[in-house]
Amino acid sequence: MKPFSKFTPGMLAPLSAVVLGTVLFLLDPLPLQVLRNAVFDQYQRWHPRTYQPAPVRIIDIDEESLKRLGQWPWPRTRVAELIERLQKAGAAAIGMDIVFAEPDRTSPKAMSAAWNLPDDLRRRLEGIPDHDEILAQTLRRGLVVLGFADQREGSERPLPARPFRVVFSGEPPLPFLHPFSNAITSIPLLESAASGNGAMTFIPDTDGVVRRVPLAIRLQDQVMPSLAAESLRVAQGQRNYIVKTAAQKGTGVQEIRIGGITVPTTPQGEIWVYYTRPVPDRYLPAWKVLADKVPREQVEGHIVLVGTSAQGLMDLRFSPVGTIIPGVEVHAQALEQIFTKEYLMRPSWAGAIEALVIVVGGLGLGIIALATQALVSAGVTAVVLSACGWGAWRAFTHYGLLLDPVTPAFALLLTFILGSVIHHMTSERRQRWVREAFSRYVSPNRVEYLVDHPDQLELGGQRRECSFIFTDLTGFTSLMEKMDPGEAVSILNTYLDQMITIAFRNGGTLDRIVGDAVAIMFSAPVVQPDHRLRAFTCALEMHAFATDYANDLNATGVVFGQTRIGIHSGEVIVGNFGGSTMFDYRALGDVVNTAARLESVNKHLGTLICVSEATLSGCPGAVVRPVGSLILKGKSESLMVYEPITASGDDGSVPARDIAYETAFGLLRQRNPDAGEAFEQLARQRPGDPLVWLHLERLRAGEEGDILIMEEK
Repeated sequence: MKPFSKFTPGMLAPLSAVVLGTVLFLLDPLPLQVLRNAVFDQYQRWHPRTYQPAPVRIIDIDEESLKRLGQWPWPRTRVAELIERLQKAGAAAIGMDIVFAEPDRTSPKAMSAAWNLPDDLRRRLEGIPDHDEILAQTLRRGLVVLGFADQREGSERPLPARPFRVVFSGEPPLPFLHPFSNAITSIPLLESAASGNGAMTFIPDTDGVVRRVPLAIRLQDQVMPSLAAESLRVAQGQRNYIVKTAAQKGTGVQEIRIGGITVPTTPQGEIWVYYTRPVPDRYLPAWKVLADKVPREQVEGHIVLVGTSAQGLMDLRFSPVGTIIPGVEVHAQALEQIFTKEYLMRPSWAGAIEALVIVVGGLGLGIIALATQALVSAGVTAVVLSACGWGAWRAFTHYGLLLDPVTPAFALLLTFILGSVIHHMTSERRQRWVREAFSRYVSPNRVEYLVDHPDQLELGGQRRECSFIFTDLTGFTSLMEKMDPGEAVSILNTYLDQMITIAFRNGGTLDRIVGDAVAIMFSAPVVQPDHRLRAFTCALEMHAFATDYANDLNATGVVFGQTRIGIHSGEVIVGNFGGSTMFDYRALGDVVNTAARLESVNKHLGTLICVSEATLSGCPGAVVRPVGSLILKGKSESLMVYEPITASGDDGSVPARDIAYETAFGLLRQRNPDAGEAFEQLARQRPGDPLVWLHLERLRAGEEGDILIMEEK
């Protein structure tokens, strides 16, 4: 058996967990993205952006506007009227979250072509101004931004109008922006009349939630601004965008300058939208604008975005705060936080910090999990995970930073689990090695008890009722003198191994081995309420084995002696005795000495097993016959002793219950004169029964009663 090694290959598991966590961090699989986004969403639910008045309003084509003014699409003249009223109210810019992709079907020319009309009526209709032309005239008055819808697939279309200029600072940003192949734009007449043209595109995550809004996209080989960015540019009366990429090549966009406003972005040119709870004040119903029921100060100097919240028009989006909002509100909230400079940022160094936590924290937790108890390592892990969560939460609430607690927490937890498993397996292996090693010297139940109760490895003892078996092998010394030592040791080892196995099988604790003798105790260290019965049963099994083993050896010519057994029960002091250098688990008390003396008196009584009345009190149904009340040498009180009925003479003639012997012994105990005749008759019937001859010889010598005074040990 090899001793336990402090290092095992399994200890590399925590390091493997750190490596796995780092790989997962680098690969960033979809499940981790979903968990991370869920945490970021929860942050916004717990701590949404506080709404602050900003020069942004939504002109809402809501359900009430459709009810009052008719279903969508409205005639372009009505749209022109809406825009004109906003222009007159002093709007800084008007962003249309609407695509006018086809000519107005309600225009007079379109109506005349669709209907079968008289020629004069057709000419009169064709003379009425075209609705699209009326809208174009309104757009030419300025400050209006049209929207276009981007597509990743489909047939190639002409690029949208570009009434702006994009300047690059650093390497070209095209490889980093979200790519699109074509766009659905408004008709050329309207596009050419508008002051701006922006993408209405959102890039929802896999769960459909809109968390980021691009300020710029890649359309074929051109950089195109978003509707929000174009509205902000037009409101400032500027023409240029400056897209700045990071100094380190290949790391993406760093910021976008729109006129006089610089907006920090993600490497893909997006901004994280920091949502507020629903705020009715940012909405103005379209019907109120057309009815001239909106105060001028609510529009003047504001960027107004025209969109719809009507469910039937299908422009509703999922937000991180758990609400469904119109798409136009996403643009509006992005503009609000640009004005108030309340940005959410996932800084470029966030990944490095998270990787550092994974590596350093993982290795630390792995070492702790391997070196300490499970409760300690679990506590440390809980503290570290709480610190990660608290740090990420504080970074969000105080600095608007988005730090990922999910991937580091997953890696750290995985490291703790693997470390704890390895620690548990190592501890189990160590304990198993201790059991296997010490079980060769100490009783297995003693080893199990010490493993489960290491606190018991202390000096001291306690009083307890226990039972004891002492055995001795007759004639083995002379056998050793006659046999080869190696052969004699082999025979003895086989004998002792089986005797001890029987003891262990019955729950006994090996107290000691002295030469060919063994001492077994019961109810220590583990309390056994039935210790008397266990000891009695164990002794009978030992006797049966020893008898068969001796007979088998004798048949081969090896003279192997008989085994004598003594059993006694009573109160003793059990515990660890010794000193700081060495101590031993023992039972001390007169009961132990008495059990040893009972084994010894067998040779004077002619018996092989002597069991005390104290032991038999816990063995109901035991078949025994009385030996007598023994006064052991050095003792003043007698001890009633019995012989199990199976331990009869060599002729095996004793019945299951020895009624004849019990009758003769009863006469002996009563000092009846007929006792002599009774034992004389038994002696004639059982010439090989040692107990019968013992009492007969006593009676012949003039002794009376059942008290036997032992002059020798």
